[in-house]
Amino acid sequence: MSDEEIILSDLSDEELVLQMHDDLYDGMKDEIAEGVHILLERGWTPYDILTQALVAGMTIVGHDFRDGILFVPEVLLAAGAMKGGMQILKPLLVETGAPRMGKLVIGTVKGDIHDIGKNLVGMMMEGAGFEVIDLGINNAVEKYMAALESEQPDILGMSALLTTTMPYMKVVIDTMVAEGIRDDYIVLVGGAPLNEEFGRAIGADAYCRDAAVAVETAKSQMARKHNQLATGG
Repeated sequence: MSDEEIILSDLSDEELVLQMHDDLYDGMKDEIAEGVHILLERGWTPYDILTQALVAGMTIVGHDFRDGILFVPEVLLAAGAMKGGMQILKPLLVETGAPRMGKLVIGTVKGDIHDIGKNLVGMMMEGAGFEVIDLGINNAVEKYMAALESEQPDILGMSALLTTTMPYMKVVIDTMVAEGIRDDYIVLVGGAPLNEEFGRAIGADAYCRDAAVAVETAKSQMARKHNQLATGG
């Protein structure tokens, strides 16, 4: 049975979504694009395809990456397949006015050139409906400040993978405090050597241990921010 070619269009909606989770996991870009087209033809909204087929699939990938079942090359393949699906959905999401979760500026801090974790967070945040502005690697405080000013995001995300570059996050947050803009943004930090204690110590809103957690944290922080605005608090 397993040798037989799976005909995606023969599957029920439920089976197709599960198959897309598997195809994402295996980094099968063409199959993901085909699955997206089939669901669109069946009348699915772009937002439902995004959340139920792509984001749910990437969440599984994120968890297995965290648990050491998947490794970076596989995760990048999966993210590439997700991007293929996103390319089809993005213009449609804009047209249909899908709920925009918020805007995120993300970048790896000065002295650090690691970007795989950051890229993964960016892709999964995009998959969750956030607009993502990626500053890349090796960002000095001035670059973060300029991006905050020009982009006016809801969230600033900073990543570091070295114990030597971690403290630079505090430089950025301290500068935000000095300029009186710290409370205007949600600040999320992540990277292998960090932990919750470090996040608290430098004054970040939250530490995110992986991409899946980053998405959940961003959503809950945005909800809290909206509630505060609504209640005038």
